Amino acid sequence: AYTIPATQLPSHPTVRNTIIGSSGVSQLQIPQKARLQVTSNLTELPQVLSWFEHFKHYPINQETWMQCQLALAEGFTNAVRHAHRGQPPTLPIEIEVSLSDTAIEIRIWDFGPAFDFDTILQNLPPMKEGDAEGGRGLPLLKKISSRLSYNRYQDDANATPEGFSNASPSGFRNCLLIVKNYADNI
Repeated sequence: AYTIPATQLPSHPTVRNTIIGSSGVSQLQIPQKARLQVTSNLTELPQVLSWFEHFKHYPINQETWMQCQLALAEGFTNAVRHAHRGQPPTLPIEIEVSLSDTAIEIRIWDFGPAFDFDTILQNLPPMKEGDAEGGRGLPLLKKISSRLSYNRYQDDANATPEGFSNASPSGFRNCLLIVKNYADNI
């Protein structure tokens, strides 16, 4: 494992970058796994998307990459607007992107309250063209992803990446996992 200095990555005063590993697509010299921590503020979205740009060089076709970018934006926005509603804007959101030969995995960690994600997903109304902008996040994530889950975990200092906050007010945190298979679309 290694860390790329922040000067080599898009930087922002409230952003922490950690890059881990480099194999599989090593000739591209791009990491297979990266983590980012930002504050719980919608103004961080451009920085999140800028950080995600360095994954664009992997052998993922443009349509799939754009779907993943949209899923990341929706997941981050939902964490800020819903999971962290009423919380201090300094409460961190952690994002991890992992690549394999067949899929991209996006994990968005928040400290919001628990809710029954599976029941909400099962009861979503069908998404229609021209729907209002609000309320489309989960249907869109469901449509884009090959696998989608939201799980609650006991916050464990040993499981938190070095240098990242694990100061969960409740002792728990949640992980939105978005998996997009792309091997057939390369």
